[in-house]
Amino acid sequence: MRPDPTALPGYAATRRIDELRATEYRHLDTDGQVYLDYAGAGVAAQAQIRAHHDRLLTGLYGNPHSENPTSAAAGSQVESARRAVLDFFRADPAEYAVVFTPNATGACRLVGEAYDFGRAAPLVLTWDNHNSVNGIREYARTAGAPVRYVPLRGPDLRVAESDLATVLDAGRGRRWGRGGGGLFAYPAQSNFSGVQHPLSWVDLAHRHGYDVLLDAAAFAPTNRLDLSVVRPEFVCLSWYKLFGYPTGIGALLARRDALARLRRPWFAGGTIRAVSVQGDWHRPMDDESGFEDGTVNFLSIPDVGFGLRWLDSIGVDLVHTRVGLLTEWLLGRLTALRHGNGRPLVQVYGPTTAQGRGGTVTFNLRHPDGAWVDERLVARESAAAGFSLRTGCFCNPGAGEGAFGISGESVRRRLLAHVDTIDTYLAALRLPTGGAVRVSFGLASTAADAERFVAFVESTYLDRAAGGEPPLPPRLRC
Repeated sequence: MRPDPTALPGYAATRRIDELRATEYRHLDTDGQVYLDYAGAGVAAQAQIRAHHDRLLTGLYGNPHSENPTSAAAGSQVESARRAVLDFFRADPAEYAVVFTPNATGACRLVGEAYDFGRAAPLVLTWDNHNSVNGIREYARTAGAPVRYVPLRGPDLRVAESDLATVLDAGRGRRWGRGGGGLFAYPAQSNFSGVQHPLSWVDLAHRHGYDVLLDAAAFAPTNRLDLSVVRPEFVCLSWYKLFGYPTGIGALLARRDALARLRRPWFAGGTIRAVSVQGDWHRPMDDESGFEDGTVNFLSIPDVGFGLRWLDSIGVDLVHTRVGLLTEWLLGRLTALRHGNGRPLVQVYGPTTAQGRGGTVTFNLRHPDGAWVDERLVARESAAAGFSLRTGCFCNPGAGEGAFGISGESVRRRLLAHVDTIDTYLAALRLPTGGAVRVSFGLASTAADAERFVAFVESTYLDRAAGGEPPLPPRLRC
């Protein structure tokens, strides 16, 4: 008899999510589908879509850069959304500003292109940053700044705080204890392993003279981030990760003193007070609008405010509890699965307990002889069975290198400079697989979702011998 996740202590206290699933999120159960990709995108409640519809049909909104009634109406709603963001994250508006961006990637780019990198102002990153954060290193290197990575250690794919302190010491900021002497960027939660790194590292980096960019894109949907307690200079977010809608809008939450130190390499409409063609000068706006290029998405930004109030009405702590319980149950079930010969079916990357991790579970499957089940096959068969999950490397090469045991020497081999596809790259590294399977829980996840996935894994892959799989498409990206 399989263990029942609803019998877990504390699960009954999260029943409100089941009620919402049956009403506001009933579209998740259309045609027997199972949604397990909350790390990729949240899902929208019907109330969010109704609110957008009703707002647009009962009001008239124009470009907020104008001075007329429709402009004022749009501008007022955008500013209301800014206040909602600050309230949700308990950020003092005198200390923090909200810059609306296309997504978390856009927020990272704003910091990277404008930060004052240099030989005495390095960039420090953990291995398990998303590529949207890794890309900042190109700005740093262009400015002649050292770029240093802090490695992951052990099967849990965590960063040892002693390793972080050593790397921070090696590139100590030029203004000890004051910030502005370099940038430390790390994810509050890894989008690969689910590992949650300590928020106390923000203060640790400050003591070493660094500014901090905290990637909260994977963390914020199911965890409380209180900026009155944890005070990084920069926080990047994508709103669709929190509550599914709207897409195409993210945010950079920035401390105003840090925002004032950024120097943008260009300007655009909406970001300047005045500009001259003949005089060859421009004066940028000195607040958050100096970072919002062109016209902001004034028809959708108000949906951010509604989404935050919706999530707050449900309770981030309630969502956190539900996701934690489902994650704990899933990890226990997957790691217990054994083929008839006693060999494990599942290899989990990252922590195998719910301690210090979020609701993202990444793993590979093995045949009874120990051979890997190709993740592309899992993608094809799970999709046919109605499961929405993620396979690949999840734009997180450092976590993948740590999980698959890829050495620095291997990736620096000269022959790798000549590979032109992901498959030839994997062959050069002698890797049996090019990625993993990722299941992630979120706001509307239920016990039935987790149970159906485990039943699918058992019935499809337990005691299934290697060989005979149909041809698989080439890997297009990592």
